[in-house]
Amino acid sequence: MLELTLNKITKKYGRKIAVDHVSYEFRKGVYGLLGENGAGKTTLLRMICSLLEPSDGEIRCSGDSVDRMGAQYRRLLGYLPQEFGYYPEFTARKFLLYMAALKAIPKELAVEKAEELLKLVGLEQEQNSRLKTFSGGMIRRLGIAQALLNDPEILVLDEPTSGLDPKERIRFRNIISELSRDRIILLSTHIVSDVEYIADEILLMKGGELIKTGSMEWLAAQVRGRVWDCCVRPEETENYQAHYSVSNLRNTDHGVRLRIVAEECPGPGAKPVDPDLEDVYLYYFREV
Repeated sequence: MLELTLNKITKKYGRKIAVDHVSYEFRKGVYGLLGENGAGKTTLLRMICSLLEPSDGEIRCSGDSVDRMGAQYRRLLGYLPQEFGYYPEFTARKFLLYMAALKAIPKELAVEKAEELLKLVGLEQEQNSRLKTFSGGMIRRLGIAQALLNDPEILVLDEPTSGLDPKERIRFRNIISELSRDRIILLSTHIVSDVEYIADEILLMKGGELIKTGSMEWLAAQVRGRVWDCCVRPEETENYQAHYSVSNLRNTDHGVRLRIVAEECPGPGAKPVDPDLEDVYLYYFREV
């Protein structure tokens, strides 16, 4: 069985520690890596993809050191970086064939895979259009396609839904769900809804460390009893926002309805409600 194991991997830049002794074991499924900008997510992914060498610690794939595996390990990988470079004058089809050549995929197979993946990401009709005419969302979809060219067993996606509209986000979630049956998929984002419905395991990263990991259900259980719903007078809203983490605010005919993440009941009439992943995120990353 495919396993990817991180053993206390660390990345330092001078005195700054970007990733701090992270250990985790990935098996087949979808893993959502959540954290604020600057949490160390991209650095962690780049080490997993052998684009950065850890300052300390080790990464193993099914028991073997990825350093010793070399090209054998890289052939298992598919990667969509946060900043996805492309050639504006290329067509979508030409770009995928070019990327396939870089990955040493035989030409006949490359043509077949390009057609298959353009259809998968909804770019079949635009395959002969130049990339300079593509929207940001279309470019991200093309990026997902290139990451899948070599049919990777480990798929690493850094902010893959950046620039996608709601309809494209749903398409993306469905694609990832289909692909997750027989591979490890690691999806890094700061957009909670991207992973709430598709991640088997969620990893919360803060200050270079994994602070909590678990299923959506398990993480929600840890925050149960700390999420509250209450209705307050409009003039009270500012005071509540100053003292509590408010995950949602909605004006109603009867006042302002607040969803609050707090250790204790925030006020008269507040009732506990079941937490969702946004509540979990706000609880662990709250500033008040």
